[in-house]
Amino acid sequence: MASRFVVHRSAARPDGAVLTEEFGCRLLTESVFSFQAGTTASFDPGGHEELLFVVRGGGHLLVGRTRQEFGPQTGIHIAPGETCQLEIADPVEIVCVRVMRPAGDVAVGERRRVSPLHARDIGHATAGRQYRILADPSTGFGSGTHFVGEVPAGEPAPVHYHLYDEVIYVLRGNGILHVDDEHNPLSPGTCVHLPARTLHQVENTGDTPIVEVAVFVPAGSPAAAYLPDGTSAYPGVPDDPQRLVTGPGRQ
Repeated sequence: MASRFVVHRSAARPDGAVLTEEFGCRLLTESVFSFQAGTTASFDPGGHEELLFVVRGGGHLLVGRTRQEFGPQTGIHIAPGETCQLEIADPVEIVCVRVMRPAGDVAVGERRRVSPLHARDIGHATAGRQYRILADPSTGFGSGTHFVGEVPAGEPAPVHYHLYDEVIYVLRGNGILHVDDEHNPLSPGTCVHLPARTLHQVENTGDTPIVEVAVFVPAGSPAAAYLPDGTSAYPGVPDDPQRLVTGPGRQ
């Protein structure tokens, strides 16, 4: 039986789409593209918003009269209506997440289109997890949060849920995603869709961290996770009052 939450990139459609609206992804979709050296055709997300993550390769992002260099392990934010091209020096692999319903009433900071991972600060979450935020409202991405996270080997974080919808792409490592009655293997190229308030647990079955790039909406902290009774799984994050009122049976 096919999973309701996981698809491997090997099952992508010819246009690169993996997590689609047909799969149940109403707020975020995910595609994986490969480009050879050269300049791509112009593209724009229309009324949507797109977050790109360059897995490998490099070149320049062309937007209007601006030309910004990017390398591997870099996030790129494309706002609604922006027309772009990629001038590719080395063949690239890109994970693209499209925000289907961009937020229009969120205060944002100064825009940052290109965000190298190595330049971002490290944050901490449950069970020794770490993350680096590539884009969020402070960088002009008002709709959500784009980040790269690590799930260390060893004891997994407890079963938990988030208040946001999230799509994930596994870059490195191996493990198992436990969600509902499913136990899905995770490996490089695995794409995951987690609707808000879905109880789940990621188990790292290897000796090295699972590294994943993800986008979630609405914006917030990757450390904001909640146990089944609604209590916060991470110190300093408030409990979920809705869950505590409605009880642990709410899904």
